[in-house]
Amino acid sequence: MAELAVEAGDPGTGVYLLLGLNKLREEVVLGPPKVLSVLSLLLERVVAHNEMLMETTKMKVTITIFHAVRAPSMSIQQYINRIFKYANCSPSCFVIAYIYMDRFLQHANVHLTSLNVHRLLITSVMIAAKFIDDSFYNNAYYAKVGGVSTAEMNKMEIDLLFSLDFRLQVTEGTLKQYCLQLAKEGEREATKSTYQHRHKMI
Repeated sequence: MAELAVEAGDPGTGVYLLLGLNKLREEVVLGPPKVLSVLSLLLERVVAHNEMLMETTKMKVTITIFHAVRAPSMSIQQYINRIFKYANCSPSCFVIAYIYMDRFLQHANVHLTSLNVHRLLITSVMIAAKFIDDSFYNNAYYAKVGGVSTAEMNKMEIDLLFSLDFRLQVTEGTLKQYCLQLAKEGEREATKSTYQHRHKMI
């Protein structure tokens, strides 16, 4: 499943093309696929919202194995680009990883923050690559890419798999649903950028 099949008349075709999910990893030569920037924007917005909510409501934070002592200096956008550059996984892996992250957060009743988003992301991408790509690396390699130890990577993989009840299969309908959500996020950002550009010209 390294490449999504794109068929004429398929309602998901336009979204797949927009996010760059119809290309094989080795065919991405004109820059990173759109899904990377859109996913990073979405995650950054969710993290900002959650942390503002935690600050104003003083809600109790559930600590998991994915929580770091301090937030990494690398932004979510930089981290996603790093994973794509060195993990050599298909663009589709990032949508599948997002689905796994969402399932985990709902199951564990955990809020995404700057302390857990990076580790949860690299673990989800690694599991997605193992499940849908034809080739992938060992845990030690993904640990190096993600900036964690191999022991931590192993523990996070096991924890995430059990939290998901090993339900890694994603139906076509679910995939399209999440792709549409990401596409809407891209449209939101495009509209925002256009408005800001016009406002500066006034």
